[in-house]
Amino acid sequence: MLAWLANLILKCWKCIRKFAVRGNNDALLWCRDLVQHSCGEFSFAVVQANFVVEDNSQVETGSDAIFVGIYDGHGGVDASRYVRDNLFRHFIGNAQERRTISEESLRDAIAATEEGFLADVARTFSSRPLIASMGSCCLTGVIWKGILHLANLGDSRAVIGSVGESNHIIAEQLTVEHNASREEIRQELMSLHPEDPEIVTFSRGSWRIKGIIQVSRTIGDAYLKRPEFALGPDHPRFHLREPITRPVLTAEPFLLSRTLQPNDRFLIFASDGLWELLTNQEAVDIVSVNQRNGIAKKLIKAAQKVAATKMRVEYKSLQKIRSGARRDYHDDITVIVVFIDHELFENTVTVPELSFVGFIDSAGPSAFQIEQATR
Repeated sequence: MLAWLANLILKCWKCIRKFAVRGNNDALLWCRDLVQHSCGEFSFAVVQANFVVEDNSQVETGSDAIFVGIYDGHGGVDASRYVRDNLFRHFIGNAQERRTISEESLRDAIAATEEGFLADVARTFSSRPLIASMGSCCLTGVIWKGILHLANLGDSRAVIGSVGESNHIIAEQLTVEHNASREEIRQELMSLHPEDPEIVTFSRGSWRIKGIIQVSRTIGDAYLKRPEFALGPDHPRFHLREPITRPVLTAEPFLLSRTLQPNDRFLIFASDGLWELLTNQEAVDIVSVNQRNGIAKKLIKAAQKVAATKMRVEYKSLQKIRSGARRDYHDDITVIVVFIDHELFENTVTVPELSFVGFIDSAGPSAFQIEQATR
């Protein structure tokens, strides 16, 4: 009898733990509420909206560093999944070869990942032509020795929360978004392609490059980078009336290095699904006034409540809407909040090298061994 009761309690505990990891009342919400890294803690959450979640994401913890990646896919999941599986590998290889970590390590890792994915497209294009239409935004950041290195392609965003006057936490956007909705991006595209009056057009309620895509810098999207991957009229969504003669999109990232200051408190990395619904300051305010545990999940829920209000449905009703249909309310959303505890830069906490991937409930080993990269 006691053995049976103990087994029942164990099963119930496993169910409770699984339920907590999956985000309580929303079957499409996954989270890791709080995990230690070498200079603080992080919170990680993802909510699915599409039939197949196109956001991929990861956190790699090293003995004295943390790596964050958010890869917002479009046209399918192949590109964002490829970035998740390969970008960090290229990054740590570059760092080990150079014996240091810098924004150049990120830039070269992105270039190698782009080259690798386009090689995959070339190998499979004849049997799977739509792989040429698949692409991914890429936001990645590394904290090492008190310095933040960032690289960004597309319209995901990194925001830092820092103490300002009267101890109020101020939001500062760190990344540049490569989206045709921004006048600066439209002007950039028109200056790069003066011969093409239709390089940017207003289509389907928004500014789009060649009337198709909003982001100007991506990994993948081979049909807009190489003429040999052009898609014919049997794929009307991606068919170009006039074939390209040179790349329309690029994989050149925005890069930033910043020495973290004593007043810097936390970083929010998120795909554009969050920023469509919350401002930078709204997101920072939510983080600053709530406990750390589960804060990434709290940001997603705050965004979902805004989406529910806009669509005039109750939040509880939105949580019950299935994938696919959920896309009418909000996009896939990935949020990673990284807290910065400055005292740990001098007294580094020893943490294992672990890899955390969105929607995978168990952590695996990571190759993030900085001492090998810098000795």
